[in-house]
Amino acid sequence: MSAQEVAQMHLHSTGMSWDKYPAKNVSLEDIDIDNVNRYIRKARETGRKKVGDDEEPIQVLEKMSLITEGQPTWAAILLFSQQTNKFISQAAIHCGRFKEKNIVIDDRMIVGTVFEQIDEAMDFIRKNINVEFVMTGRPQRDQIWDYPLEALREALINAVCHRDYTIFSNIEVRIYDDKLIIRSPGFLPYGITLEELYKPHSSTLRNKGLAEVLYDTELIERWGSGIEKIQQHCLDAGLPEPIFEEYQGFQVVFRKDVYDEEYLRSLNLNERQIKAVMYVKEKGQITNKEYQEVCATSKRTASRDLLDLVSSGIFEQIGTTGTGTAYILKGPYGATMGP
Repeated sequence: MSAQEVAQMHLHSTGMSWDKYPAKNVSLEDIDIDNVNRYIRKARETGRKKVGDDEEPIQVLEKMSLITEGQPTWAAILLFSQQTNKFISQAAIHCGRFKEKNIVIDDRMIVGTVFEQIDEAMDFIRKNINVEFVMTGRPQRDQIWDYPLEALREALINAVCHRDYTIFSNIEVRIYDDKLIIRSPGFLPYGITLEELYKPHSSTLRNKGLAEVLYDTELIERWGSGIEKIQQHCLDAGLPEPIFEEYQGFQVVFRKDVYDEEYLRSLNLNERQIKAVMYVKEKGQITNKEYQEVCATSKRTASRDLLDLVSSGIFEQIGTTGTGTAYILKGPYGATMGP
């Protein structure tokens, strides 16, 4: 076990978390009372925290153990400080928009309270992904983004809430042409595995002080439902399920549906092949016979078109001969599309 894993196990066994310890070299003057008052108003609105009308902001934080013996905790600094990054320099979100692998066309380091970081990171994302406006007949047009904003915001909140702040590294948002990655320092909290994320599981908190305030303001729930929400938002948008993995920390990889008609035409596919790809996106697979019916073509042409789609890496053949042969979208798209 690494030193960080041993430290996590110790904190877990004592029921404590790093962010509930007093912060170094800070004082009550470093807490922005306006930030605390905004939290109190929001917590009252949600009904998740009862705060008396006569309670002062500092008293509220003391009752929550976010101030102990006159000393703000790390959680209090992250949530309410005037200069969060002055005391925790790694408490930032580094956002980048990449063209190809290493060409950066937009770059921003976001600091501030965790609330400010989440909002400003979402602003950066909206600036750097595409949106389509769809006329629906209603007064307001529908906005269809490359990725569902609800899923991205949920992933950002999880990253801010559950990252390991003892690691001197920033949360990263990397936007590419075909994917968006949100990576947070540190692996999963002690007591939960990657496999368990995909099953109903209890919420395992690395930063209990942060989590309490984010819960009070309805940014998170306490039921371990964040992963399921992210998955469902993507599926509802017709996108592949995001990938959750431990790679240089913990990351969520959102994948764009590149198989739209414009992209397929750029690959010099004919209209029959484009129609077949759209069919497989909806149905999950296509046979030679179905191709003939959908595209109103002969068996010979269908076989040639399907062979081209396999050769181009878009389709993957399952089965070998006869009626048992079908075609699915290759790679992660084939694994997640379908009925």
